[in-house]
Amino acid sequence: MEKKTGIVVPLAALYTKDCEAVGDFPALKDFADFCKLCGFKVIQLLPVNDTGTQSSPYSGLSAFALHPLYIRLEALPEFQDALKSCKPFSSAYKTFKKEIKYSNRFDYDKVLNGKLKLLHLLYDHIEKQILKESKSIARENKNDSVVIGESQGSEVYKTFQHELIQFCQKNPWIENYAVYKNLKDSYMQASWKEWDENTRNLKKEQIKLRWNNRALKASHDFFVWVQMRAAEQFKDAADYVKKQGIILKGDIPILMNEDSADTWARRDYFCHEERAGSPPDGENPMGQSWGFPTYNWDALALNNYDWWKDRINLAANYYSAFRIDHILGFFRIWAVNERESTAYLGHTIPYASIGKSELEEAGFNEDRIKWLSQPHIQTSLVEDITWNHMDSTFILEKICDRVKDEELWTFKKEFKSDKDIYDAVFCDNEDWNNRIHQALAAKWRDRALIEITKDHFIPVYCYGNSTSWNSLNDGEKSKLGAIFARLKEKENQLWKEQALNVLTPITSASEMVPCAEDLGVNLQVMPEVLQKLNILSLKVIRWNRYWDRGGQPYQPFSEYPEMSVATTSVHDSPTLRQWWNNEKDSVRAYLSQWTSEKSSSPSLIENPFTFTEGDAFNPEIARFCLESAAHCNSAWYINPLQDYLYLDAAYYLEKEDDERINVPGSVNQFNWTYRIPASVEDLIKNEELISKIKSVCKIHDEVKIGGEQ
Repeated sequence: MEKKTGIVVPLAALYTKDCEAVGDFPALKDFADFCKLCGFKVIQLLPVNDTGTQSSPYSGLSAFALHPLYIRLEALPEFQDALKSCKPFSSAYKTFKKEIKYSNRFDYDKVLNGKLKLLHLLYDHIEKQILKESKSIARENKNDSVVIGESQGSEVYKTFQHELIQFCQKNPWIENYAVYKNLKDSYMQASWKEWDENTRNLKKEQIKLRWNNRALKASHDFFVWVQMRAAEQFKDAADYVKKQGIILKGDIPILMNEDSADTWARRDYFCHEERAGSPPDGENPMGQSWGFPTYNWDALALNNYDWWKDRINLAANYYSAFRIDHILGFFRIWAVNERESTAYLGHTIPYASIGKSELEEAGFNEDRIKWLSQPHIQTSLVEDITWNHMDSTFILEKICDRVKDEELWTFKKEFKSDKDIYDAVFCDNEDWNNRIHQALAAKWRDRALIEITKDHFIPVYCYGNSTSWNSLNDGEKSKLGAIFARLKEKENQLWKEQALNVLTPITSASEMVPCAEDLGVNLQVMPEVLQKLNILSLKVIRWNRYWDRGGQPYQPFSEYPEMSVATTSVHDSPTLRQWWNNEKDSVRAYLSQWTSEKSSSPSLIENPFTFTEGDAFNPEIARFCLESAAHCNSAWYINPLQDYLYLDAAYYLEKEDDERINVPGSVNQFNWTYRIPASVEDLIKNEELISKIKSVCKIHDEVKIGGEQ
């Protein structure tokens, strides 16, 4: 596979003299000019789908629609006429340009609302012009009763309508999207789950009727027009990038926001009672629930995964490669009940279960199985809060059943999640209520098995932390552990089959090069599937270590798999500068590894860098990090724009934290609003920076398989 070096950037981050407010589609053309000078062969973009009021590009309002945020108003064919002849538009545009200037972080809400207002005003002007021309032609024909939009002589109208009709024919997804967006506007952007029952539960045929409603046509056509113009601008920019000999790589988020056009119109494709996330780990002992519904893969399979293939085919209009976000989710997704406040009691989908008969054969009778699968609460748990046995018994009787005549209780059958516990009111004392809620919610998680059906169970991910597991004798633990091990083997086969069933049609739907986001994955069957489907894996240099070996050494660059994309940082990680300044142990291990590799590989370039381990990050250190990692065996080496800009100290922000794109686990106005610290035009003039980047590209592009130059 041909070696390629590239750069990754969120489109919004780009800054040119023509897009002060936020990076837009046409800015890609200027950026491609810079990238060509640097020797880059790949430009990778973060997702550009419409996310509505959410700034995260991974929180899609639509799987297909482009974000209006990235439209350049001045490049619209209707812009100049409206600026000259439409006072409301020209006045609002001047205000927008005056109020919103370049800054290191942009105001997502302000910029988006400003652009949407201008787009609405511009479309109103288009409609008025069509109306004006139609009436003029009607007078000429002495037919004042002509229906607006049906005048056969209106060439402007016919051309405009023809464009819209053609776009709709090529993009059938636009119907659901336009109807959804129109309804969302009418409900003041509230989630579709908060709409009244009639609109919340529209069937396919009813959505079609609403789409064809003449009274709503103008509202729907506005969204069609916006998407049509966005697609035109993006296609023009993407074609320009390709002409420069550069691959444009896209990013396809795996999950959809629960409030999206797709989860509303195609709800049969989603499991709305479940939320995707990740299991408990060291940093997240309760796991993570991301708030996105999981997929109903069976329903998708019935239609040959056409929804997914349509996504890929649409992306192929612009991209020549694509990143498959969270590819682990195509093997197995971590799913949790939507009413659980944590992801602790989640489980994988698909999963293999343990039959009740298998547990009985291992020596676990009905009571022991109940002990393993149902939390058992001692009266003293609540009594330690209330200091009153009678009050504690009264409280527990509200939500629990007593076990025989013991001071032991189990939750009533109607309690299905910890939110049911939090919803209960136990007493008038607010402090007691809160403490009891917390104590009982913790106990709710205290089990070794999850009862899936009456006769089938699966192990809790952290079953070793449960009271019931730790009460077992060694023989019982050994028997149950053996059952769990057999279960894992079955699941590996299930996950392999699932991945092949889903990823095969997705990756074969286009000629795009598929690249996986497989960070933190230790799945036995994944390497085999990725190799079979020719999917490139992802290697983040600072995390690509042998974590199970003593000293956790870095993997030598010569051992990186050819079918992989290597990178210094990702949008969710600290930047290269933050890593060097704040993760000293990791940096020390990296320097040691590089010294070792140099001594064993004479072909590696001599180290011309002058710095010591304790030095604060500077351009020389940036050059060392980028050039040393460029020796990786990975076919593609693609780094964030920030990490390349560190080659010139003039682009360092005063606070290094301000150079991050996103801090996972936080929702605020900071995330996803990063902008580059200089215009692309200025970068193009920076010959020294370009020369340094070219050196990085040259090193990687000339490293042959096995690490030899």
